[in-house]
Amino acid sequence: MMSLIKVERIKLLSTKSPYWCVASILVASVLIALVIGLSDHGSQATTVNGVSGVNLGKSVFMIIAALAVTTEYRFNTMKSTFLAAPHRVNVLLAKTVLLAVFGAVLGFVCAIAAFFLTKALATNPPIPLVLEGEVWREVAGYAALFAIAAVIAVAVGTLLRQSAGAISLLLVWSLLFESLFQLIPKVGDKIHAWMPFTAGTEFVSPTSNVETVGRATTSGGPTPIQGLLVFLATGIVLWLIAAVVLNKRDA
Repeated sequence: MMSLIKVERIKLLSTKSPYWCVASILVASVLIALVIGLSDHGSQATTVNGVSGVNLGKSVFMIIAALAVTTEYRFNTMKSTFLAAPHRVNVLLAKTVLLAVFGAVLGFVCAIAAFFLTKALATNPPIPLVLEGEVWREVAGYAALFAIAAVIAVAVGTLLRQSAGAISLLLVWSLLFESLFQLIPKVGDKIHAWMPFTAGTEFVSPTSNVETVGRATTSGGPTPIQGLLVFLATGIVLWLIAAVVLNKRDA
């Protein structure tokens, strides 16, 4: 397994797209922290607002994870991979482990950087920005979200095999599709709160009713741990489906 992970690491770092995606994630995290920290002397500089750019970066990171699979199909190197490692699930597992660990590190670093940049720039925050208590969850929790997002993206990339389709589905799902449920009268908000990406975001949200950028926590939704479990369960189910499909179809 370690040999497979090493091979996947070489594949991942041999193309330019991961570097550009990582750079864009860092830029998004820093820029939004910069805006929150400087706007009106940081009057909106809460932890959730300061690291909100990292949540956007999570969608970009899924592009990296999806491309790790679809690029091999695009250039027809997946057959060679399976000839060298006949146990296809092991190959899928190696890709997933590598990207999940990479995502966890990247999410943590970006969130920590955004938090401390916001703290350094905000001269009049509504509450002191101190990395303790549940603030740790709101910041470090992005490590878990990035890791699970990698699992989902690898699964989607394996199922669809085409870069454009996989990336489009992941972006539409994470940024648009779930919000459409809010249009359903009466029950829309409750359904929306339990959708995978929305529920996952609760893990890095405050437990009190705190207004954030474009969002306020609502009653009736999952707790932070419940939200994380919903997101994790989605990733596991999709990954298992992808593993079964990968074993049954031609490379």
